[in-house]
Amino acid sequence: MMRPRVQPERLLTPAEGAALLRVDPKTVTRWAEQGKFGSIRTLGGHRRYSEAEIRAFLAGTGQGPMPASSPSAPLT
Repeated sequence: MMRPRVQPERLLTPAEGAALLRVDPKTVTRWAEQGKFGSIRTLGGHRRYSEAEIRAFLAGTGQGPMPASSPSAPLT
């Protein structure tokens, strides 16, 4: 009997997580420290974040990808 292949979870660097969330990489680190999503450390001490957790956080906050830059309305 063959076992089904399991796809390994994709881990993101702080820069990749920041690009998805549209924030600075330091913000991603700070949010992970606050428990908003988890992080792991590589053997070299670098942080990595679960792509699934980042996407779930993004969906839960109501922040979608920001639209391409458009002219803003004048302030009144």
